[in-house]
Amino acid sequence: QVQLVESGGGLAQPGGSLRLSCTASGSIFSGYVMGWYRRAPGKQRELVAAITGGGSTDYAGSVKGRFTISRDNAKNTVYLQMNSLKPEDTNVYYCNADGRHYTGSSSDDYWGQGTQVTVSS
Repeated sequence: QVQLVESGGGLAQPGGSLRLSCTASGSIFSGYVMGWYRRAPGKQRELVAAITGGGSTDYAGSVKGRFTISRDNAKNTVYLQMNSLKPEDTNVYYCNADGRHYTGSSSDDYWGQGTQVTVSS
């Protein structure tokens, strides 16, 4: 069983920075796609950023140029560096480890409990 534990959320001022971390316990392989998601009120979770085992990245348009996702496969950890934060970035951020395409198992899709990010002056 895989568990994802996020950390690094908190309060930041507009224009400030935060760094989120997500560490996986259990069998996470470098072939898993790791990502960060957030949920707008009344909506489904939306992708913020994702990174493949090979280091290819994808970002939501609203965070491109401000957020950077990275991973350390040796530490089973994915990071989200959040710069130039805006009040609209306020949300709960969820870490995801998706191994469905890598393992072929539909159950290999894991979520963390979420970490609160609040951007306010």
